[in-house]
Amino acid sequence: MVLEPFEPVQSQPRDPLRILHCFRAPVGGLFRHVCDLAREQVRMGHKVGLICDATTGGEAAEDRLAPLHTEFTLGIHRVPMSRQPGISDLKALNQIVRYAKLLGTEVLHGHGAKGGAYARFAAQLMRRKSRNVAAFYTPHGGTLHYEPNTLEGRLFFAIERHLETSTAAVLFESAYAKRTYEEKIGPPRCPHCVIHNGLLPSEFTAIEPAGNAADFVFIGELRMLKGVDVLIEALGAIETATLTIIGGGPDGAAFKSLARKHAPDRIAFFDAEPARRALSRGRCLVVPSRAESLPYIVLEAAAAAIPVIAAEVGGIPEILPGQMLVEPDNAEALARKLQQFLKDEAAARTRAAALVTRIEDRFSVERMAEDITGAYVAFGPALATDAFLARTTT
Repeated sequence: MVLEPFEPVQSQPRDPLRILHCFRAPVGGLFRHVCDLAREQVRMGHKVGLICDATTGGEAAEDRLAPLHTEFTLGIHRVPMSRQPGISDLKALNQIVRYAKLLGTEVLHGHGAKGGAYARFAAQLMRRKSRNVAAFYTPHGGTLHYEPNTLEGRLFFAIERHLETSTAAVLFESAYAKRTYEEKIGPPRCPHCVIHNGLLPSEFTAIEPAGNAADFVFIGELRMLKGVDVLIEALGAIETATLTIIGGGPDGAAFKSLARKHAPDRIAFFDAEPARRALSRGRCLVVPSRAESLPYIVLEAAAAAIPVIAAEVGGIPEILPGQMLVEPDNAEALARKLQQFLKDEAAARTRAAALVTRIEDRFSVERMAEDITGAYVAFGPALATDAFLARTTT
């Protein structure tokens, strides 16, 4: 049975579900999404566990995972997972299947390309042994970053197509991700829906700029894909404007060299730090990315009533109105947007304050978790409520 894209259902399971979230790297926005979702599902009364890579994240990952051990009754399990496909995947898959069986898992939710593949292959193997488990998949970019005219792209897209037969539903985090999937892989041949990422209630609190805040702040990974070079060039065209860049990454040295060339003494670099503290370091967040999915930093800034200027890429237009957007990879256009902010900061702050209610309505963790858990019930054959079965049986 293939259903049309899902409208969020209000029906929830009659009994607590046993949910295991599977993903590779316990870092970044994907990890944040999984933790927020899992915690909210625990609050809803479900039994939840995590399974992720044992070799990624170092001490920082251990610190983030440590407090979760007492929250998740199905535990946190770490298995070596290679980034690229290889023979080691077979060992990892066997361990995931073993954990899923021992924990009596009903829902295997795979996140990202690797987590999604493991979850669905594991569900295949378990169903062969008459173990009833429903596999769900959220891409989070993953294989969608590849191009269909490359060998890797063709291989990964073929695997994605094959795994649709084992997927209860694909749960896209943005309409952009859904469009990209359809363009590169094809229309999903299994149930699918768009359920946006959500923020915690505490994040809907205004942030005031620090006393020494720069005019603009960038927060994120320092690599060319994020368009930091475009931002530095744009800032160089505006006399006296200041910029704070927060984060680390492979292109950090190149960006510091560009800063010395275009705007010496007007751009400061800092290591990564908590988002709300980082956001207070500037009066306007700039997101000049060449590509994005649905970036949390844009949601966090919008929820905190901070003015944002962002490239019109990926799922960002699903968050921000048009007047906050700018053509990507265009330093001149970005410079004009920066100048507009400097000339009328009050108007920018008024727009930012007006956006908060819309963000709170559409992008809350509570709504995200309710819709995702509702999708489990709707699309997991063994989990569906009587009302849903009556509506869909012909």
